Amino acid sequence: MLRVWPASEVTEHLVRAVYHLLPQLSGSARLPSRLEIDQIVSSQATTLLLACDEAGDAGAADTAGAAGAADTAGAADTAGEADEAGERDSPIVGMLTLVMFRLPTGMRAWIDDVVVDSESRGRGVGEALTQAAIELAAARGAQTVDLTSRPSREAANRLYRRMGFEPRETNVYRFRLPS
Repeated sequence: MLRVWPASEVTEHLVRAVYHLLPQLSGSARLPSRLEIDQIVSSQATTLLLACDEAGDAGAADTAGAAGAADTAGAADTAGEADEAGERDSPIVGMLTLVMFRLPTGMRAWIDDVVVDSESRGRGVGEALTQAAIELAAARGAQTVDLTSRPSREAANRLYRRMGFEPRETNVYRFRLPS
């Protein structure tokens, strides 16, 4: 059974999951400290959604689940509810960060840092995470949800189009600040 839930506290299980998954997303990204993960989890602007495939291969990742699991169908409705069963034995096999912020033009939602463990790809994890993020964004008043995806991530791009995301006619620019 695939479960998606918002992280509500930083546990050793969550830290290990982030450290396992993030290098699969970006080889150049610096791993965040436990404090930085806590800042993400505790921020009102960010929701770190986690996925666990309880029916899948329990050896897919060297991580254990976290408290606060919710079925994917009700992830937006049950955000923050604790799972009475406590910590899960199944590994965290995916994560997604939903960023929400208010601008003069309205409430904005942005999906970023989506990663599914390489052993769990093709099992609907990315779709479940994205659907939960869409539902949560709608529940919080966003009218659109934006994301970017590298062209080389062909499966992800197919998924986003199949889910109804449309390419925008815009340019994405980046300015690197001196370190």
